[in-house]
Amino acid sequence: MKNTHPLRRVAAAVSMIGLFGMNTATWATEGNGLGVYPDGLENFLSGALPPPGVHALVYAGGARYDKVRGDRGQSIGPADFNVDVRAVVPRVVWVTQHQVLGGQLAFEALAPLLNVDVTAGGRSFSKSGLGDVVLGSALGYHHAPDLHSAVGVDVYLPTGSYSVTDPASLGRNILTWQPLVAVSYMPAQGLNIDLKAMWDINGRNGKTDTRSGQALHADYALGWGLGHGWVVGVAGHVYRQLTEDSGPNAGTGKAESNAFGPSFRYADGKGLLITAKWQNEFGVRNRVQGQSLWVKASLPF
Repeated sequence: MKNTHPLRRVAAAVSMIGLFGMNTATWATEGNGLGVYPDGLENFLSGALPPPGVHALVYAGGARYDKVRGDRGQSIGPADFNVDVRAVVPRVVWVTQHQVLGGQLAFEALAPLLNVDVTAGGRSFSKSGLGDVVLGSALGYHHAPDLHSAVGVDVYLPTGSYSVTDPASLGRNILTWQPLVAVSYMPAQGLNIDLKAMWDINGRNGKTDTRSGQALHADYALGWGLGHGWVVGVAGHVYRQLTEDSGPNAGTGKAESNAFGPSFRYADGKGLLITAKWQNEFGVRNRVQGQSLWVKASLPF
Protein backbone atom coordinates (compact mmCIF):
# COMPACT_ATOMS: atom_id res chain seq x y z
CA MET A 1 0.00 0.00 0.00
CA LYS A 2 1.31 3.48 -0.85
CA ASN A 3 2.13 5.67 2.17
CA THR A 4 1.13 9.29 1.53
CA HIS A 5 1.36 10.71 5.07
CA PRO A 6 2.85 14.22 4.66
CA LEU A 7 5.67 13.78 7.18
CA ARG A 8 6.64 10.46 5.62
CA ARG A 9 6.96 12.19 2.26
CA VAL A 10 8.99 14.98 3.83
CA ALA A 11 11.30 12.51 5.57
CA ALA A 12 12.03 10.77 2.31
CA ALA A 13 12.44 14.08 0.55
CA VAL A 14 15.16 15.30 2.81
CA SER A 15 17.17 12.27 3.63
CA MET A 16 18.65 13.32 0.45
CA ILE A 17 22.10 14.37 1.14
CA GLY A 18 25.29 12.51 0.89
CA LEU A 19 26.56 14.36 -2.09
CA PHE A 20 29.17 12.97 -4.34
CA GLY A 21 31.88 14.67 -6.19
CA MET A 22 32.02 13.41 -9.70
CA ASN A 23 28.62 12.82 -8.39
CA THR A 24 27.29 13.63 -4.93
CA ALA A 25 24.32 13.10 -2.55
CA THR A 26 21.77 10.76 -1.14
CA TRP A 27 18.09 11.10 -1.37
CA ALA A 28 15.61 8.46 -2.50
CA THR A 29 12.39 8.08 -4.42
CA GLU A 30 10.99 6.37 -1.32
CA GLY A 31 7.92 8.33 -0.15
CA ASN A 32 7.98 10.73 -3.15
CA GLY A 33 11.45 11.94 -2.25
CA LEU A 34 14.55 12.27 -4.45
CA GLY A 35 17.16 9.90 -5.83
CA VAL A 36 20.55 9.27 -4.22
CA TYR A 37 22.29 11.85 -6.41
CA PRO A 38 21.61 15.61 -6.30
CA ASP A 39 20.44 15.91 -9.90
CA GLY A 40 22.15 18.72 -11.78
CA LEU A 41 25.19 18.80 -9.48
CA GLU A 42 27.69 18.25 -12.29
CA ASN A 43 28.54 20.82 -14.92
CA PHE A 44 31.19 21.42 -17.56
CA LEU A 45 34.21 19.03 -17.58
CA SER A 46 32.27 16.19 -15.93
CA GLY A 47 33.87 13.60 -18.24
CA ALA A 48 37.50 14.80 -18.20
CA LEU A 49 39.79 13.22 -15.60
CA PRO A 50 42.77 15.31 -14.45
CA PRO A 51 46.40 14.16 -14.97
CA PRO A 52 47.88 11.41 -12.73
CA GLY A 53 48.22 12.48 -9.11
CA VAL A 54 46.04 13.45 -6.14
CA HIS A 55 43.55 16.24 -6.73
CA ALA A 56 41.27 18.12 -4.32
CA LEU A 57 37.90 19.56 -5.31
CA VAL A 58 35.01 21.02 -3.38
CA TYR A 59 31.32 21.37 -4.16
CA ALA A 60 29.30 24.03 -2.36
CA GLY A 61 25.77 25.27 -2.66
CA GLY A 62 22.29 24.22 -1.80
CA ALA A 63 18.73 23.51 -2.82
CA ARG A 64 15.26 24.65 -1.78
CA TYR A 65 12.20 22.45 -2.26
CA ASP A 66 8.72 23.85 -1.67
CA LYS A 67 6.39 21.43 -3.46
CA VAL A 68 5.64 17.71 -3.48
CA ARG A 69 4.20 16.60 -6.84
CA GLY A 70 1.89 13.66 -7.49
CA ASP A 71 1.34 11.41 -10.50
CA ARG A 72 -0.30 14.17 -12.59
CA GLY A 73 2.03 16.90 -11.39
CA GLN A 74 -0.48 18.12 -8.81
CA SER A 75 0.65 19.37 -5.42
CA ILE A 76 0.17 16.69 -2.75
CA GLY A 77 2.29 18.08 0.10
CA PRO A 78 1.32 20.24 3.07
CA ALA A 79 0.83 23.95 2.29
CA ASP A 80 3.79 24.98 4.45
CA PHE A 81 6.18 22.39 3.02
CA ASN A 82 9.73 23.74 2.72
CA VAL A 83 13.14 22.07 2.70
CA ASP A 84 16.42 24.02 2.67
CA VAL A 85 19.66 22.11 2.16
CA ARG A 86 23.13 23.64 2.32
CA ALA A 87 26.20 21.57 1.58
CA VAL A 88 29.98 21.71 1.43
CA VAL A 89 31.38 18.54 -0.10
CA PRO A 90 35.14 17.91 -0.19
CA ARG A 91 36.16 15.46 -2.91
CA VAL A 92 39.55 13.77 -3.29
CA VAL A 93 40.45 12.15 -6.63
CA TRP A 94 43.48 9.91 -7.10
CA VAL A 95 44.36 9.34 -10.74
CA THR A 96 46.90 6.52 -10.93
CA GLN A 97 49.59 5.79 -13.50
CA HIS A 98 47.91 2.44 -14.29
CA GLN A 99 45.80 1.71 -17.32
CA VAL A 100 42.94 -0.81 -17.42
CA LEU A 101 41.12 -1.61 -20.67
CA GLY A 102 42.89 1.34 -22.24
CA GLY A 103 41.66 3.81 -19.63
CA GLN A 104 43.44 5.66 -16.82
CA LEU A 105 42.46 4.11 -13.47
CA ALA A 106 41.17 6.55 -10.84
CA PHE A 107 39.58 6.47 -7.39
CA GLU A 108 37.60 9.06 -5.46
CA ALA A 109 36.00 9.74 -2.09
CA LEU A 110 33.48 12.37 -0.98
CA ALA A 111 32.40 13.41 2.50
CA PRO A 112 29.34 15.73 2.44
CA LEU A 113 28.94 18.23 5.25
CA LEU A 114 25.28 19.20 5.44
CA ASN A 115 22.78 21.51 7.05
CA VAL A 116 19.12 20.56 6.56
CA ASP A 117 16.07 22.60 7.65
CA VAL A 118 12.55 21.23 7.17
CA THR A 119 9.14 22.79 7.75
CA ALA A 120 5.93 20.82 7.19
CA GLY A 121 2.57 20.43 8.86
CA GLY A 122 3.29 23.20 11.35
CA ARG A 123 6.46 21.52 12.60
CA SER A 124 10.14 22.32 12.03
CA PHE A 125 13.23 20.12 12.04
CA SER A 126 16.93 20.91 11.65
CA LYS A 127 20.16 18.93 11.60
CA SER A 128 23.82 19.44 10.63
CA GLY A 129 26.71 17.03 10.18
CA LEU A 130 28.19 14.35 7.93
CA GLY A 131 25.95 12.86 5.25
CA ASP A 132 26.33 9.61 3.32
CA VAL A 133 29.93 9.12 2.17
CA VAL A 134 30.56 8.18 -1.47
CA LEU A 135 33.40 6.00 -2.75
CA GLY A 136 34.05 5.46 -6.44
CA SER A 137 36.36 4.24 -9.16
CA ALA A 138 36.57 5.18 -12.83
CA LEU A 139 38.46 4.72 -16.09
CA GLY A 140 39.30 7.90 -17.96
CA TYR A 141 39.84 8.15 -21.72
CA HIS A 142 41.45 11.01 -23.63
CA HIS A 143 40.34 10.59 -27.24
CA ALA A 144 41.65 13.96 -28.43
CA PRO A 145 42.80 17.21 -26.80
CA ASP A 146 39.19 18.44 -26.80
CA LEU A 147 37.32 15.13 -26.29
CA HIS A 148 37.36 13.09 -23.08
CA SER A 149 35.19 10.43 -21.44
CA ALA A 150 34.96 8.32 -18.29
CA VAL A 151 33.13 5.23 -17.10
CA GLY A 152 32.87 4.19 -13.48
CA VAL A 153 30.88 3.08 -10.46
CA ASP A 154 30.07 5.04 -7.31
CA VAL A 155 28.86 3.50 -4.08
CA TYR A 156 26.77 5.48 -1.59
CA LEU A 157 27.36 4.29 1.98
CA PRO A 158 24.76 4.74 4.78
CA THR A 159 27.05 6.79 7.06
CA GLY A 160 24.76 9.77 7.71
CA SER A 161 22.50 9.86 10.76
CA TYR A 162 19.01 8.52 10.05
CA SER A 163 15.71 8.27 11.90
CA VAL A 164 12.30 7.36 10.49
CA THR A 165 10.75 10.11 12.64
CA ASP A 166 13.25 12.84 11.72
CA PRO A 167 12.67 14.40 8.27
CA ALA A 168 15.97 16.31 8.62
CA SER A 169 17.98 13.07 8.71
CA LEU A 170 21.37 13.46 7.04
CA GLY A 171 21.50 9.94 5.57
CA ARG A 172 19.27 7.56 3.63
CA ASN A 173 19.98 4.33 5.49
CA ILE A 174 20.47 2.50 2.17
CA LEU A 175 23.37 1.23 0.08
CA THR A 176 23.26 2.38 -3.55
CA TRP A 177 25.37 1.30 -6.53
CA GLN A 178 25.60 3.83 -9.34
CA PRO A 179 27.24 2.92 -12.69
CA LEU A 180 27.98 6.02 -14.74
CA VAL A 181 29.38 7.31 -18.01
CA ALA A 182 30.43 10.89 -18.79
CA VAL A 183 31.59 12.70 -21.93
CA SER A 184 33.14 16.16 -22.31
CA TYR A 185 33.75 18.02 -25.57
CA MET A 186 35.68 21.13 -24.54
CA PRO A 187 37.33 23.26 -27.25
CA ALA A 188 38.70 26.59 -26.09
CA GLN A 189 36.39 28.37 -28.51
CA GLY A 190 33.03 27.34 -29.94
CA LEU A 191 30.47 24.76 -28.85
CA ASN A 192 31.11 22.86 -25.58
CA ILE A 193 29.05 19.78 -24.68
CA ASP A 194 28.98 17.78 -21.44
CA LEU A 195 26.81 14.81 -20.50
CA LYS A 196 26.97 12.57 -17.46
CA ALA A 197 24.50 9.64 -17.31
CA MET A 198 23.89 7.55 -14.17
CA TRP A 199 21.89 4.45 -13.23
CA ASP A 200 20.77 4.07 -9.59
CA ILE A 201 20.46 0.57 -8.12
CA ASN A 202 19.13 1.03 -4.59
CA GLY A 203 19.26 -1.29 -1.61
CA ARG A 204 16.46 -1.75 0.91
CA ASN A 205 15.94 0.60 3.83
CA GLY A 206 15.90 -1.81 6.77
CA LYS A 207 14.04 0.62 9.04
CA THR A 208 11.13 1.16 6.64
CA ASP A 209 11.34 -2.15 4.74
CA THR A 210 11.15 -0.09 1.52
CA ARG A 211 13.30 -0.23 -1.62
CA SER A 212 13.42 2.77 -3.96
CA GLY A 213 13.02 1.94 -7.65
CA GLN A 214 15.90 1.98 -10.12
CA ALA A 215 16.39 5.21 -12.05
CA LEU A 216 18.22 6.56 -15.09
CA HIS A 217 19.23 10.21 -15.01
CA ALA A 218 21.69 12.62 -16.60
CA ASP A 219 23.27 16.02 -16.01
CA TYR A 220 23.99 18.10 -19.10
CA ALA A 221 25.73 21.35 -20.01
CA LEU A 222 25.80 23.20 -23.33
CA GLY A 223 28.00 26.25 -23.72
CA TRP A 224 30.10 28.43 -25.94
CA GLY A 225 33.83 28.76 -25.41
CA LEU A 226 34.93 32.40 -25.38
CA GLY A 227 38.65 31.68 -25.12
CA HIS A 228 41.00 32.35 -22.19
CA GLY A 229 39.33 29.52 -20.23
CA TRP A 230 35.78 30.93 -20.22
CA VAL A 231 32.63 29.03 -21.22
CA VAL A 232 29.07 30.34 -20.78
CA GLY A 233 25.86 28.49 -21.50
CA VAL A 234 22.99 26.50 -20.00
CA ALA A 235 22.79 23.32 -17.95
CA GLY A 236 20.35 21.11 -16.10
CA HIS A 237 19.23 17.53 -15.62
CA VAL A 238 16.76 14.88 -16.75
CA TYR A 239 15.52 12.18 -14.32
CA ARG A 240 13.36 9.12 -15.03
CA GLN A 241 12.55 6.36 -12.56
CA LEU A 242 12.52 2.98 -14.31
CA THR A 243 10.97 0.64 -11.74
CA GLU A 244 8.40 1.16 -8.98
CA ASP A 245 9.32 1.48 -5.32
CA SER A 246 8.39 -1.50 -3.17
CA GLY A 247 7.42 -1.59 0.49
CA PRO A 248 5.24 0.28 3.00
CA ASN A 249 6.78 3.70 2.27
CA ALA A 250 6.74 3.43 -1.54
CA GLY A 251 6.11 6.60 -3.53
CA THR A 252 2.86 7.23 -5.38
CA GLY A 253 4.39 6.26 -8.75
CA LYS A 254 7.51 6.47 -10.90
CA ALA A 255 9.28 9.79 -10.40
CA GLU A 256 10.43 12.13 -13.16
CA SER A 257 11.97 15.57 -13.32
CA ASN A 258 13.65 18.07 -15.65
CA ALA A 259 15.69 21.19 -14.92
CA PHE A 260 17.24 24.06 -16.84
CA GLY A 261 19.25 27.17 -16.03
CA PRO A 262 22.35 29.31 -16.70
CA SER A 263 25.89 27.98 -16.24
CA PHE A 264 29.51 29.07 -16.64
CA ARG A 265 33.03 27.67 -16.39
CA TYR A 266 36.49 29.16 -15.92
CA ALA A 267 39.76 27.19 -16.15
CA ASP A 268 43.20 28.80 -16.18
CA GLY A 269 44.99 25.77 -17.67
CA LYS A 270 47.19 25.46 -14.54
CA GLY A 271 44.81 23.50 -12.32
CA LEU A 272 42.32 26.16 -11.27
CA LEU A 273 38.75 25.28 -12.27
CA ILE A 274 35.48 26.95 -11.25
CA THR A 275 32.01 26.08 -12.50
CA ALA A 276 28.65 27.40 -11.34
CA LYS A 277 25.04 26.71 -12.27
CA TRP A 278 21.52 27.60 -11.14
CA GLN A 279 18.66 25.38 -12.19
CA ASN A 280 14.88 25.44 -11.87
CA GLU A 281 12.91 22.18 -12.02
CA PHE A 282 9.83 21.64 -14.20
CA GLY A 283 7.71 18.73 -15.43
CA VAL A 284 8.05 17.07 -12.02
CA ARG A 285 6.03 13.95 -11.18
CA ASN A 286 5.94 11.87 -7.98
CA ARG A 287 8.70 13.73 -6.13
CA VAL A 288 9.65 17.07 -4.60
CA GLN A 289 10.26 20.14 -6.77
CA GLY A 290 12.53 23.13 -6.29
CA GLN A 291 15.62 25.09 -7.36
CA SER A 292 19.32 24.64 -6.70
CA LEU A 293 22.63 26.48 -7.00
CA TRP A 294 25.94 24.58 -7.17
CA VAL A 295 29.54 25.73 -7.43
CA LYS A 296 32.47 23.38 -8.12
CA ALA A 297 36.08 24.39 -7.58
CA SER A 298 39.38 22.62 -8.12
CA LEU A 299 42.44 24.30 -6.61
CA PRO A 300 46.02 23.37 -7.58
CA PHE A 301 48.39 22.34 -4.76
